[in-house]
Amino acid sequence: MAFGKNIRTFFEGKWHEGDVSVMRAADHGIWQGSSVFDGARWFDGIAPDLDRHLARVNRSAEALMITPTMVVEDMLEIAREGLRAYGPDQAVYIRPMYWAIDGSDLGVAPAENSTGFALCLEEVPMPPATGQTTLTRTRFRRPVLEDAVCNAKAGCLYPNNARMLVEAKQKGFGNALVADAMGNVAETATANVFMVKDGAVFTPIANGTFLSGITRARHIANMRAEGIEVQETVLTFADFEAADEVFLSGNFAKVTSVSRFDDTEYRSRAMTDRIRGLYMDWAHSAPARAA
Repeated sequence: MAFGKNIRTFFEGKWHEGDVSVMRAADHGIWQGSSVFDGARWFDGIAPDLDRHLARVNRSAEALMITPTMVVEDMLEIAREGLRAYGPDQAVYIRPMYWAIDGSDLGVAPAENSTGFALCLEEVPMPPATGQTTLTRTRFRRPVLEDAVCNAKAGCLYPNNARMLVEAKQKGFGNALVADAMGNVAETATANVFMVKDGAVFTPIANGTFLSGITRARHIANMRAEGIEVQETVLTFADFEAADEVFLSGNFAKVTSVSRFDDTEYRSRAMTDRIRGLYMDWAHSAPARAA
């Protein structure tokens, strides 16, 4: 089921209006889980870092042993063509997807050069700048590369994220702060995470258990250009309990303030609002528009 409206789908070489069917019952992607996707955003008539999201879906496909069939430049043109149907006051979620069609080795491994591709556009509003969420611990953890394809944005990883999110919701919280295999903080169930302490910003070091996001990297670059101290380091739950401020980073909302982690309440969101402003300034800048 779609989570947006005004859907357009590029499939088999042309645009279709609506949420069209793209998989068959015997496709490897539906019964063996060999599917990858990425997500970019279009708002205010711009699509920041769209080329990077499209490049990452190809890397994700390769990590899942799916043969990519599209180059970034072609996907860019397809996305831009599809977005012409939307107005500048509409916000759109851009989702390129690959899945394996045929299997090999008793059907378990995806066959080479047997790939489905679609690009879906859904109108989904940008969350308000004043939006916020709450976090809690979860018993579920992020896997390691030896266990799962942590280096891909793969559909097969998301049931674990869903368990984290459902557990958090059942406890009365908006999201889950998730540990890696060592018990250190990795990210949340849906986004990368940052914390602020004494004017400096900290984020869990990318250790291969979670995707180090494109928007995360953009925030780090923006902050360092502004002279804000940013450290990628090992962080514990105790560090987040002692933080002055916490915010999430992801493509969907760009920046989300956190008001509470379990029994710890955060009184400030000054850095969060500053970083969101830096991102929006960059997104509307000439270099970003030219990308």
